[in-house]
Amino acid sequence: MKFFVTCAKGTEGPLRRELVGLRIRAPRGETGGVSFEGSFTDAMKVCLWSRVAMRVLLEVSAFAAPDAGALYDGALAADLGAYLTANTTLAVSASVRDNPQLHHTGFAALKVKDALVDAIRARTGSRPNVDTEDPDVAVFLHVAASEARLYLDLAGEPLHRRGYRVAMADAPLKETLAAAILTLGGATAEAAFFDPMCGSGTLAIEQALASRRLAPGLHRRFGFERWPDAAQRMAWQPLKSEALALALPRAAAPIVARDVLPSAVAAARANARAAGVGADVTFEVADVRSFAAQAAGAIICSNPPYGHRIDAGPDRALAALYDDIARALSRSRGSRAVLLAGNPDLARAMVRKPQISHRLWNGPIEARLLVYDL
Repeated sequence: MKFFVTCAKGTEGPLRRELVGLRIRAPRGETGGVSFEGSFTDAMKVCLWSRVAMRVLLEVSAFAAPDAGALYDGALAADLGAYLTANTTLAVSASVRDNPQLHHTGFAALKVKDALVDAIRARTGSRPNVDTEDPDVAVFLHVAASEARLYLDLAGEPLHRRGYRVAMADAPLKETLAAAILTLGGATAEAAFFDPMCGSGTLAIEQALASRRLAPGLHRRFGFERWPDAAQRMAWQPLKSEALALALPRAAAPIVARDVLPSAVAAARANARAAGVGADVTFEVADVRSFAAQAAGAIICSNPPYGHRIDAGPDRALAALYDDIARALSRSRGSRAVLLAGNPDLARAMVRKPQISHRLWNGPIEARLLVYDL
């Protein structure tokens, strides 16, 4: 079986290392994700354990599609009988590039939907229902030039939806991006961890989950659980049982999340409780100007305001905040600072040169992950 695991741009490296750690053979990094060949059990392991992946896609068909007619014929001939029946609901989404005959993604998705529905009706005599909001089987079409590929989405909802975000603060960081930041920044379970501007607490929570070896997909449902193949579902339960047995009772080192806003700290505390790590994280209402890491070898990891995503006041106020961050970090010698900089002014305020400057994307915003050994 062929799979493609998607991720945020710039996080392909951490995702590939995750798959190697899951003993998946020869994963290949590509733009926007990692591909591999393996068993369906391998793909379920990625759904359960990957902290960086967004979706896990099973390739079910590849064919030439220079125009709409060829696209319909190729989808009609695709053998999806093991996944689609008259009793399963489906939805089709699409991405199209470099094909002048198929430049509208909605039209391409509609042609594939029509073909799949017609194929099921011809095979069973009944027409399946389309459910664009919550389908049993989510089909994804990718067209590049004249080549089309059909995929089935094992995850259903994107994998960043761990299920613990019960409270919100301004400009929340996606869980998968937070996990990638921790990996790229070298955060380990044995090092004390501080986030002096925690917002809704995502970085601290992801650190606690990783420290306790809690599989991020352990307490959520996946799209493949609704597929008609009973053998696949039987293989899923042993994977979950194994993950439960590997979980540790507590984090190995202190994890501290601070924010100047009491509302943000309250949201972060609620989210940590929902994630099952409320006892592993210490929460404090405090200004970054009072921060200094007290533990040697600590990891200081944060996603400071960018200015153009949340209301940080005039430019001079944002510049003052960045200066405060730089001074706080200068008081934390012997630590490592890991900062997601969505505004280049933050790097300028730090003065010193980072050991690592890695480009990645927070949604549509190009950012830099800056790592400083203080």
